[in-house]
Amino acid sequence: MKTILISIAAGSLFTALAVAQTPRYTITDLGALGPTGQPYSIANNGLIGGTAVLSGATEHAVLFYKGLKGDLATPGLGGQNSIAFSANERGQAVGEAETSTSDAHGEDFCGFKALGLPAAGTTCLPFLWQYAVMTPLPTLGGSNGTANQVNKSGTVAGLAENSTLDPNCPAPQKLQFKPVIWQEGEAQELPTSSGDLEGVAYSVNDHGQAVGGSGSCAAFSEITSFYLQPLHALLWETGTVTDLGNLGGTGQGLGNLAFKINNNGQVVGYSDLKGNANFHAFLWTSGTGMQDLGTLTGDVNSVGVNINDEGQVVGASLDANFNPRGFLWQNGTMTDLNTLVPANSPLLLILACGINASGQIVGVAVTSTGEAHGYLLSPSSLSSAGGNPPSVTNAVVTPLNLTTSASSVVLDGSGSTSGAGSLQYVYTVVPGGKQPALLQTPSDPKATVEFVSGPGLYLVQLTVTDASRNTAKSPVAMLTYQPAGTN
Repeated sequence: MKTILISIAAGSLFTALAVAQTPRYTITDLGALGPTGQPYSIANNGLIGGTAVLSGATEHAVLFYKGLKGDLATPGLGGQNSIAFSANERGQAVGEAETSTSDAHGEDFCGFKALGLPAAGTTCLPFLWQYAVMTPLPTLGGSNGTANQVNKSGTVAGLAENSTLDPNCPAPQKLQFKPVIWQEGEAQELPTSSGDLEGVAYSVNDHGQAVGGSGSCAAFSEITSFYLQPLHALLWETGTVTDLGNLGGTGQGLGNLAFKINNNGQVVGYSDLKGNANFHAFLWTSGTGMQDLGTLTGDVNSVGVNINDEGQVVGASLDANFNPRGFLWQNGTMTDLNTLVPANSPLLLILACGINASGQIVGVAVTSTGEAHGYLLSPSSLSSAGGNPPSVTNAVVTPLNLTTSASSVVLDGSGSTSGAGSLQYVYTVVPGGKQPALLQTPSDPKATVEFVSGPGLYLVQLTVTDASRNTAKSPVAMLTYQPAGTN
């Protein structure tokens, strides 16, 4: 979901906020994003996929990790703009990227022109990024497509054009587009609801269940990110498609659409209410069907964007003027995220986009002057746990993030601990970064990383094993090699 920001009255919203209760989250400012930037997802290891304006006015796919922002778009697919919608724990990222090839139909499939960004009228392709290389994924015969999410095994959900013209598409869109799953680089078209010509798959869980929606070609929407009027929220599993129903609306308002499915088969999204004038976030399960999650007090609309395996839902609640506030829904209650962070926070949290197994949340915030920033919320319990018991093996590596012009760097795992003692240290390359040379011995907590593959992003992780064969993994060290004279 592209940013639904920023025509909001930031100052008045800050003034209207109630005094925050005891903070439940610490907040990290991920920095300015530009008018259309956004962090979209957070993996269980803390890797964040998103987009930001890094230079000029173009939008680049980025990864955020431990204070570092890594640019995935150089060289990308040769075009100007790109977005990373998702990253997994293996360091793979997926999204959409403009190419250097002119679009024969003059389309703006990824909507960069519609968002006011400079765009050259080129095609926009789905991509898989790993080992610092962005690789295009195949379409269904058309010129364009988008990859929305990658699960832990590398299966990708998204949409792709075929070669069939749809005369009902408003300009500039011309070709039909279908929901797609990519496995091992091969595109598999998913069925739409009966009679629907267009569709999108937004999410695929680790069991291969996917969700999204289908409907008719429509004007570009910043909510759906596509030229889709989503009439039916859909679930795909074992070769079948299921219509998840609605909250009383026909889909002719904002629509009916599923955004995310967790590993327990719980689905979140939004649905029009009766009359189609308003829309609410929903939670769907096979046992209870579609449940209306409501809105924050005083609001009239809401969108459920993401859900973790604990059943915590995040998204945005909007008033009658479309001013948004990020929310957390759990155990039947929707809470304004702004009431769960320190009262002196300089950021107003207007959209929650992703939540991982630890309960960390990423999204979009604004400053008092209306500048868009990304944010990361971490449950206070994560930072106040007081450390692990002595008997627990704990892997620690430094530095966790570094940008350097040196041709090598030494990683140090000597802060790792275990009650059983006699630690062994093994450093491994994480898929996603470039391949370095690793110089190490199991008895030495230090390892030398040589940047033999040239400038770019390198990801390395430490695993320690104690005398009782207990193991632990460190956070991933994100190392950017940038020799003098490069940018």
